[in-house]
Amino acid sequence: MFPSFETFDVDCNGINIHGVKGGKGPPLLLLHGYPQTHVMWHKIAPLLAGHFTVIAADLRGYGKSAKPPSVPGHSSYSKRAMAEDMVQLMAQLGFPSFRLCAHDRGARVAHRMALDSPRAVQQMVLLDIAPTREMYAHTNDAFARAYWHWFYLILPAPLPENMISADPSGFWINKCTSGAAGPGPFTTEAMEHYLQCFNDPGVIRGSCEDYRAAATIDIDHDNADGDKKVECPLLVIWGSEGVIERCFDALDLWRQRAADVKGFAMPGGHYLVEEHPQQLFDHLMEFFN
Repeated sequence: MFPSFETFDVDCNGINIHGVKGGKGPPLLLLHGYPQTHVMWHKIAPLLAGHFTVIAADLRGYGKSAKPPSVPGHSSYSKRAMAEDMVQLMAQLGFPSFRLCAHDRGARVAHRMALDSPRAVQQMVLLDIAPTREMYAHTNDAFARAYWHWFYLILPAPLPENMISADPSGFWINKCTSGAAGPGPFTTEAMEHYLQCFNDPGVIRGSCEDYRAAATIDIDHDNADGDKKVECPLLVIWGSEGVIERCFDALDLWRQRAADVKGFAMPGGHYLVEEHPQQLFDHLMEFFN
């Protein structure tokens, strides 16, 4: 799915991070969302590789990256820990600073990365999210029904893990094909990869821990920031047919958390990268250039 890309496994922050690297030019890091892997970029990465050195990595707890043990307080799956993984990865690949494009959970990692390591992130694009703390703070009936998994996955272990493990593929398909685009964004090859990875009990546990961290320690880290804002230029894009458009004023919320923000809704649902890769590529090139 990634022609001319090379696979890597790199020790970062004490764990293995898996991904692919290809292309030539300034470095661009791509981070995936739940419950996917770096493969979600397979339609757009070859386009970007004509202009950038593209690195697409699996977050800890996902895909073929390591699944560290859970700990009380969920710090091993905090966005701070995940962000440190990626800053170390890029440094070991020879890129102390880089551009960044991230979707869903990866975008939450990217937000924390830009706050904790501002010298590393030159420009940032976040896809189909509003800030985590603000999304929880603005929870209403419509949001809770649409993003039910936010409240299900944070239940104490091992309840959601055991229930998902009874039919991981069925859970993944129900979760990811129930939006406006249905199963359309996903190619057969990508779907097979996603389901194979999600059938790993370590991925089920790690991804639940990701959400538990988001509802606890990640909000603590946000609160500790005080008035600190993301400094790098930020572009936020969300789907016009998705939950962010229906339930939040994403641009207003990001302006509370970042100093230099622009953004808009583009046609599509949550999985914009796979639904409209060429259109998204055009937006990325305009912003990065």
